[in-house]
Formats: sequence, structure tokens, C-alpha cells
Amino acid sequence: MSAQLIDGNALAKSIRADVARRCAALKAKGVTPGLAVILVGDDPASQVYVKHKVNDSHEAGLHSVLERYPATMSESELLARVEALNRDPAIHGVLVQLPVPRHMDAGQIIKAISPAKDVDGFHVASAGALMIGQPGFWPCTPYGCMKMLEAIGCDLRGKNAVVIGRSNIVGKPMALMLLAKNATVTICHSATRDLKAHTLQADVVVAAVGKRNVLTADMVKPGAVVIDVGMNRNDEGKLCGDVDFAGVREVAGWITPVPGGVGPMTRAMLLVNTLEAAERAAGVYRAD
Repeated sequence: MSAQLIDGNALAKSIRADVARRCAALKAKGVTPGLAVILVGDDPASQVYVKHKVNDSHEAGLHSVLERYPATMSESELLARVEALNRDPAIHGVLVQLPVPRHMDAGQIIKAISPAKDVDGFHVASAGALMIGQPGFWPCTPYGCMKMLEAIGCDLRGKNAVVIGRSNIVGKPMALMLLAKNATVTICHSATRDLKAHTLQADVVVAAVGKRNVLTADMVKPGAVVIDVGMNRNDEGKLCGDVDFAGVREVAGWITPVPGGVGPMTRAMLLVNTLEAAERAAGVYRAD
């Protein structure tokens, strides 16, 4: 029996509708949530990403500005622009699209963004808040994955969860979010000796390494929930994830497709973070 699909497009649409409702309520109080997106250089993928982010913002009723700069922009110029946006009361979220040109230090740029406007959730203050369970901004991709698990009614308490990948953007925060829901979490990576031995014990697997077919059907426990964060291309040039979708679908209980799974959720959670930044600034934010 094939696994049930977790439809990221449908769930993201529902979340965007809720953001639009809350945004309208905030506007009635005289506050319009504002997002500033900075793109340095002409990376083709980044151009597509920022276009979608800005369009999503406008559709939800947010004020969104896209600032484009040439790859020759200096790091000091970018840092000065970030600082100006930090001080702008009309902007509640500041996002610098990664990657930045090689002559820039991405870590320093992320650090320059005010933690109160860090809607990507990459600042060390956001990471620390997640670590100790304090209010902050969660990175959008793992945040979206958690919403998908919530949507299918997956009770994580006592479940075995395996995260494949240890990046600061997905793997590590994903593990912390699962742990916060009382899952028993294992992080696997390139130095893991027997990945299959770990994944066969997992009730939930999150694959986030950017490598095709890192998870195959023989590595999945029957009925497991499989979240595919990867974004790759197959031999025909079509988008695919880290999971052998066709094979794993015949074993898993739930699975996310690529495209149409985690991707739309990542963008939706950026809107949520931006809205919540505006609500906090207005003093009307209430945690769920």
C-alpha cells in the first residue's frame, strides 16, 4: 500500500490564508508587517527564490521590498544597508538571500541582522533561543517540517526520529524541534557508519543533505513518516529530493513529494515569522 502524501502546497495555502487574516487585523491597528529582502549578485536560483518570497508577501497583505545589488557590492556596504533596515520601523523582517558573493562573510552578515528582525531564524540569538526553549524565530524549513508533522496528527512523544544532515539551517534546528516535542532524536551525517541501521529504527525520518537517493526503500521502517527536504535534479533534469520517492512510497506511511512538499512550507513559514515580528513590535503577539 502506497504512503499517503503530505501536500505542502495545500498546507502552505492554508497557512498563508491565516497570515492574511492576522495581517488584516494588524493593519486595522495601524501596523503593516514589512519584509525587506536583499539579493546580492545574480545567482539564478536565488533570483527565483526571492521573487517567490516577495510575491507571497504581497499576496498575504504584507509590505515587501526587494533590494538588488551587484556582486561587486562590498561587505561594508551590505552591512551598512542591513543596519539601516534594522533601524527602519516600517520593516519587521530582514532577509539577506544566501549565498552571498565569496568576498563576503555570510556569518558576519547574519550576525548584523537584528535578532528582533531575524525572520530567517539564522542568527546566533535565534539558535540559542531554540536551544533553551525560549521565544525566538525558528528557521523556516524545519519549522515548516514541524507544521507538516502536526498537520497529519503525528504525536512525536516517545517516537524515534532520525535527521539525516547536520547543517545549521536545517539539520541541527530540526533535531532540536523534534526533541522539544519529546521525540528521541538521532542526527546522522557523512561520518555515520551505518545509516541504514539508524533509519530502520525511525518512526520519523527527515532527509536534508542535498544528495539523491540517500534514503531508499530498504532503509525505511514500514509505516514511517518520511520528510524529504532535499532539492536536486535527476538524470532527466527534473526536480527530485534526497529520498528515492518511488521506492520509499511503497514502504512509508506518509511521505512528502518533491516538488510540492517542504518547499512551499519554507516560504509560508517566512511569512509567519515576519507577521510575528510585526506583532511583537506592536505588542500584540500571543504564542500558540
